[in-house]
Amino acid sequence: MKLTIINKIAKLSVLLIAIASTSSCKDYLNIDNYFDDEFNIDSAFSSTRNIEAYMWGAAAMFPDESNTVRFGYTPGPMATDEGFNGLTGAGSTNVYYGMDYVTGNISPDFFGAGSSDDNYNLNQWGRYYKIIRKCNSILANLDVPRDLSTADRHRIEGFTRFIRAYAYYNILVDYGPAILLGDEIVNTNEPIEYYDRPRATYDETMDYTVEEFEKAAQFLPAEVSILDFGKPSKGAAYALIARLRLIHASPLFNGGPVAAAYFGSWTRKTDGAHYVSQQYDEKRWAVAAAAAKRVMDLGQYKLYTAIADDKTKQLPQGVTSDPNFYGQFPNGAAGIDAFRSYSEIFTGEAVPATNKEVIWGRNTDYISDPITKGAFPPSLGGWGRFCVTQKVVDAYLMDDGRTKEEATIDGYYSENGFTTQAKRFSGYPLNAGVYNMYANREMRFYASVGFNEAVWQAESSASLNNYTAKYYYQDADGRGGVTATSPNYPITGYVIKKFVHPMDAWSGTGARRMKKSYAIIRYAEILLSYAEALNNLKGSHTVELGGRQYTVNREEEAIKNAFNQVRYRAGLPGLNAAKVGNPQTVQSEIERERMVEFLWENRRYYDVRRWGIYEETEREPIRGMNPDGATKETYYKRVIPGTSSFLKRVVHKKLVWVPIPREELRRLPSLDQNPGY
Repeated sequence: MKLTIINKIAKLSVLLIAIASTSSCKDYLNIDNYFDDEFNIDSAFSSTRNIEAYMWGAAAMFPDESNTVRFGYTPGPMATDEGFNGLTGAGSTNVYYGMDYVTGNISPDFFGAGSSDDNYNLNQWGRYYKIIRKCNSILANLDVPRDLSTADRHRIEGFTRFIRAYAYYNILVDYGPAILLGDEIVNTNEPIEYYDRPRATYDETMDYTVEEFEKAAQFLPAEVSILDFGKPSKGAAYALIARLRLIHASPLFNGGPVAAAYFGSWTRKTDGAHYVSQQYDEKRWAVAAAAAKRVMDLGQYKLYTAIADDKTKQLPQGVTSDPNFYGQFPNGAAGIDAFRSYSEIFTGEAVPATNKEVIWGRNTDYISDPITKGAFPPSLGGWGRFCVTQKVVDAYLMDDGRTKEEATIDGYYSENGFTTQAKRFSGYPLNAGVYNMYANREMRFYASVGFNEAVWQAESSASLNNYTAKYYYQDADGRGGVTATSPNYPITGYVIKKFVHPMDAWSGTGARRMKKSYAIIRYAEILLSYAEALNNLKGSHTVELGGRQYTVNREEEAIKNAFNQVRYRAGLPGLNAAKVGNPQTVQSEIERERMVEFLWENRRYYDVRRWGIYEETEREPIRGMNPDGATKETYYKRVIPGTSSFLKRVVHKKLVWVPIPREELRRLPSLDQNPGY
């Protein structure tokens, strides 16, 4: 989490900390570096201004959440079946840690080289504990500033608890069970026995983290102003609770065969307790449903939509699978522009601070550089190597809601031949002569994927615009091309275009790019989480959340209403009564929907793990078009990338989590490593 005002305030915080920094502990323990530098308490907590500056300084230590690909802090899209690039470097030569992760190069002793600017790599364990220690210091000194009003105290306590909970959240999702410090400020210059403590169980870490978000929510503002975009609100705390509770209820962490296969023999060496529960508890799904429903009941959030106009692509005719399809949004797909409603969230067109779909987000330069640069054709000054896979392309539905397999029967989907007419909808130009595989697809496909002979508008450039990228062998932007020197070409034949605005340009006269934001959590996720949680219930449950009781069951109408809103916003028919009546069908639809809706938003990595399908999905070979094909006849063939970055990919149960650094295990003898490392 980096908040929009952090950069200025953090500078003051750094000055405060630097006043009396010391290194007083034994070198072999390195506890100062592990937790934090020493500082002058009187200076840091002498006034409301200083303590708040110190708090935002703690927040500034979080990595940029959008930084998931190049010099990333978390495995991200490149560690899944949705992202890929052809770089073959490993270890100190590779800056794509997700690729290092899935090729087995990440270990307790090596986490990636780290960039010179921010030193990000997959070893963030110590950074999160530094943040926790700062927060504990703040909470312990809230009575010190004499000018601290009650309102200021509540505000600072709310943000501080949120920051601390968010540090534990990051530990939980990337490393698993944490060492829970509570409110303790860990001292320096203590015997090693003082620092030695075991990890909590997964359930204990989950419950503590959620409880801290709950406490934070009591003091957080219901909404933040436009100028404070990036600060967390009460809704942000509730939304992260909903995300965590869904993870907690999922098969990997909720007993049953998946939890047994991954964690059945993983016990704490200090007392033999299972780190991950081996007993299934259906009530967890009820808690997850209630947590999502609480966010929905706030009434503050809704899916972003753009009103239909004369440029909007008309809904396909003759759809009978969903009787509500032609109704007005949100009860149907009519009245909105599905392409713009989805794309504008990511391209910078929608103002993030006023976008009611973004429950919590941040402004960032990382989306523009390197994400859009990594997708742009080399002929336009990009790298052309941030690829999506054929599996992603195949997951998109047709514009009438059918799968490609269903649409093959009547020829609406075809992998033979090419389109004969150019089209333009919602400002998106589609050339004639495009491969029929890319015709008649849903709007999110065109908003998200750059394919061979797609148009890159680059409208801010007066000299290089409306450019058709060609990825054929030895074509300008293909393998062996004039501008596409290896590895700068799309090895799968597809790039991530989701974050590219029509005005974005990297070269040519007047080239500029739109400012971008990153949605840490969107309302679409809450809707799909609610549907998934309800779908997994067999009985009725009453649970308490934040002092309020919720009674939930597998209510088919509620599942349909939540899920269908996301489908309607994409211009697609929703679930009908027959489909919603089958829990397995609904789960399959949710898995497909989340893959498409959250493409490259860092959800897929966690989803396939919590569902217990990680090994299944990763064992499917990465596929794409044939980069060695110089003609249409030879290019449009499904192939497996011929690169060592694919051939070295490993599938192993240990890859559900990042390892704990070896140096931490040496400091703390009671600390257990994650299984498999």
